[in-house]
Amino acid sequence: MEWGICGLVIKMKNAKDIKHNYYITFSVIYFLLSISCLLLINHQTNNIVNKYPGATNDIMKIKFLSLIFISFIFFISLYFVYKVRKDIVNFSENIIYNIDQFISGNKNMKFDLNKDDLLSKVQNKLKYMIEVMEDKNEKYLQEKESIKTLISDISHQIKTPIANISMYNETLICREIDKENQILFLKNMQLQVNKLEWLVKSLIKMSRLENGIINLNMIKSRITDTILNALSSIHLKAEEKNISIELDIDEKLELYHDKKWTTEAFFNIIENAVKYTDKGGHINISMVKMDFFTRVTISDNGIGINENEINHIFKRFYRSPEVNAIEGIGIGLYLVREIINKQGGYIKVESQMDIGTKFNIYLKN
Repeated sequence: MEWGICGLVIKMKNAKDIKHNYYITFSVIYFLLSISCLLLINHQTNNIVNKYPGATNDIMKIKFLSLIFISFIFFISLYFVYKVRKDIVNFSENIIYNIDQFISGNKNMKFDLNKDDLLSKVQNKLKYMIEVMEDKNEKYLQEKESIKTLISDISHQIKTPIANISMYNETLICREIDKENQILFLKNMQLQVNKLEWLVKSLIKMSRLENGIINLNMIKSRITDTILNALSSIHLKAEEKNISIELDIDEKLELYHDKKWTTEAFFNIIENAVKYTDKGGHINISMVKMDFFTRVTISDNGIGINENEINHIFKRFYRSPEVNAIEGIGIGLYLVREIINKQGGYIKVESQMDIGTKFNIYLKN
């Protein structure tokens, strides 16, 4: 505090010194110019007196009036300098006050932006700068909170498989169990390792998409091939549950899309349809070309989604309490939305409990 007070005193003292020196400098310069003018006038008038001795009184009057005029101009100029300096000081103090208010966190500052003067223009720029800084600060806080939430979510998702692996490993080391149970435990450990591997891969994909590391390769190609690529990876799981998959698509239709990532998006939706549809169910994939978009619809007759949860299913790591018993971590649909949005498309979802779910994916033509 003492440093602050001392610094303030020194600053004020310097300001007074500057003010004092400012007026002395102006006075000296003006005094020198005035003396030069008076000497010049005196020299010229002396020449006139030498030629016309009778004009001495008139010449003296001229000298006296010249002195009064120069003195008058001096005081007028001094007042003008004082006035200009006062305006500059007021202007500077106003700006410094606004900056101090901003630094102290006062967001209720009042700016006079309606006047057409320099102060209003500077205040307008200052107001814009404050808004930009507040916007950046808000984004920073949001990113900080997002990272905090992400770390918490990742920690929660990784904790369970690691705990399971540790438990199985400890059992195998500390207990004597028969060969059959050893194989069972090792298989369970492998399942947990596979889950961790899938989780890490999903997190890497998610991170690359969010940070713009991935450059989507948008080329015009058959959307049918992309859908079939997605189906090839999920077809066996559908057969195991005796789920039929019907296709009603235009084999010749070509769209601008990234085949690899759009395949990933279709796979995640179809995988969810298989996962949450009972045995003997069916999945339908259809396509409709419109003016600006082509709609790809993936529908099923599965367990459906609660209406209150439809707005949450695309959130990172979100899972409905009703499906906690089914394997999953809640990244798939989040990746779907990111992939489709980055290609200029969008998704709509319709669902009814115990009737089924319909995903409408809109891709640009």
